[in-house]
Amino acid sequence: MMHRAGYRGGLATTGTPTGQETPLLDTRDYQHALALRKMALVYDELPRYLLAPEVAALLHYLPDWPQHALINLLWNTGARINEALSLKRRDIRLTVEMPHIILRTAKQRRSGPGRPAKGKSANRLIPLTDPHFVDELRRLFASTKEQFEIDAQTGERTPLPIWQTTDRTVRNWLTKAERQANSEGIHFSVPVTPHVFRHSYAMHMLYQGTPLKVLQGLMGHEKGESTEVYTRVFALDIIANRQVQFTLPTQDAINMIRSTHRPLALGDHE
Repeated sequence: MMHRAGYRGGLATTGTPTGQETPLLDTRDYQHALALRKMALVYDELPRYLLAPEVAALLHYLPDWPQHALINLLWNTGARINEALSLKRRDIRLTVEMPHIILRTAKQRRSGPGRPAKGKSANRLIPLTDPHFVDELRRLFASTKEQFEIDAQTGERTPLPIWQTTDRTVRNWLTKAERQANSEGIHFSVPVTPHVFRHSYAMHMLYQGTPLKVLQGLMGHEKGESTEVYTRVFALDIIANRQVQFTLPTQDAINMIRSTHRPLALGDHE
């Protein structure tokens, strides 16, 4: 049986290496985060994202192991769907001290052969920090065989991607899961698409205190402006929490002005 993130007793939880569970978002913070996202949805240019409890609930409606693992990978890494669908087993390192995944950005894959420009890497490494997800991948790999394409002339074997499916098929998985969730009274306030999990990963990492420059590297953004869009959501949060007031009682304002701007008496000098 696969381990899954849960939303239990008002807490979204994740596992730790010691088997303890660490709260991600308590009920009060979750309600606040929902209110913040609702405010951000007014602006078309701000990202659409799911919160940790919503992702955990959605994953519950993906009982198929490969489907569940792929969507969980999007959530745990912020990978673009075409990056995830190009992954081979050798790109996912689970037996090292710090499990991680190697992603190659879509733009870099399309650029063809040759060395990347100076200061740029064709790969980015994403640490897999959730032991439940690492365990899920290990179980998936243990229960399935790696697929190869065999050259008819040379007999050379080339490993095939882990998930041999299409973007459209993944969208169909999500649509089916969302409909099942809706039938049981679980509704999501943003359209659930593969790319939503990339935004959700970025926002979740910011909620956990990840520095913006670090997040830029994890997301594979060439320009910082692409990452800064996520901080605009938090800018709304900061202003809302400060509760800045602009209205003063009229009489208090008048008295304040009178006390500091009294008329000059005869013989006074400025």
